[in-house]
Amino acid sequence: MASSQTWLLRPLQERSTQLFLGVLFGALIVVTFLHLFMPQDSALHVSAYTVTLLGKYLCYALLAVAVDLVWGYLGILSLGHGAFFALGGYAMGMYLMRQIGDRGVYGDPVLPDFMVFLNWDTLPWYWQGFDMAWFAFIMVLLAPGLLALVFGFLAFRSRVTGVYLSIITQALTFALMLAFFRNEMGFGGNNGLTDFRDILGFNLRSDATRLGLFIATGIALALGYIICRAIVTSKLGRVSIACRDAEARTRFLGYRVERVQLFVFVVSAMLAGVAGALYVPQVGIINPSEFSPLFSIEIVVWVALGGRATLYGAVIGAILVNYAKTVFTGVMPDAWLFALGALFVLVTVFLPKGIAGLLQKRRKAKDDDDPATAQEATA
Repeated sequence: MASSQTWLLRPLQERSTQLFLGVLFGALIVVTFLHLFMPQDSALHVSAYTVTLLGKYLCYALLAVAVDLVWGYLGILSLGHGAFFALGGYAMGMYLMRQIGDRGVYGDPVLPDFMVFLNWDTLPWYWQGFDMAWFAFIMVLLAPGLLALVFGFLAFRSRVTGVYLSIITQALTFALMLAFFRNEMGFGGNNGLTDFRDILGFNLRSDATRLGLFIATGIALALGYIICRAIVTSKLGRVSIACRDAEARTRFLGYRVERVQLFVFVVSAMLAGVAGALYVPQVGIINPSEFSPLFSIEIVVWVALGGRATLYGAVIGAILVNYAKTVFTGVMPDAWLFALGALFVLVTVFLPKGIAGLLQKRRKAKDDDDPATAQEATA
């Protein structure tokens, strides 16, 4: 028991983790204070719209951390994590749709509006149980986790690696996107799930609920970061890095590489599902476009820009790129993709280790210039 507690608490002893959590919780406190206590006509006031937008950025940050866990420390370039994100989002969306009840357009207490419109007579079996919050929250983890377990078991057992594995993950999310576009699947087709009203009895349209979701997303990001740091700093993490750098040699030493890969892959998928579940009530919609392969590629860009195999770099990349996306789509909506591509090229050329690599380089240079630090290193 003591060893497991040490394994989970080890990241809290790291300076980088303490700094990350300090900045994150500091930002949560500042935003909450400015939203609640600053007058609406003040320049320092944070509006409910901005709170929701920041919550969306934090959801993307958690998703980027999940991708960095498998790409940065396991060497698996997944181009299908958008599928796990979307499955978690759909699980939450199904719960939110069931909460509407007879307040929908057609007034049916059981069937969502889109099912009534499509002349469905009964609720599909896979919608059963989503009127209960605990069941929906379990499915947020179970749906992406089970898909990752089945897919990972087949792929890793067959020793599919490299670009072939990346292509297969991309094909997986594309196939799911095509399936969810069909009305016969019972997930709203092209329109998806929307018009949510309540979550756990709280009005989703109220500012207090939006703020609560923002804080919950920040806490989820902190917990997800700690879990990932606990994994990568453990023996499992060292074996994962060995699998990334020398898979054949790791197998020769007697490690079951496919088991390590499968465990980390499933944990990453479940974190992506949590990110999707927190994303849906804040954005107010979930549709098959979240399965788009382009979205999964964009996630990889976030991690590459922020700094692969750092975790906090993935957070920086996700927030920076999505903030730039928000700005560019308002200033030059037809050219923001070119701006994003230019940003990616510039960082790749001048900062091959991403923004986090630049921060590490500056910190190392500062330590080298500090006589006390240099003397400690020599001793």
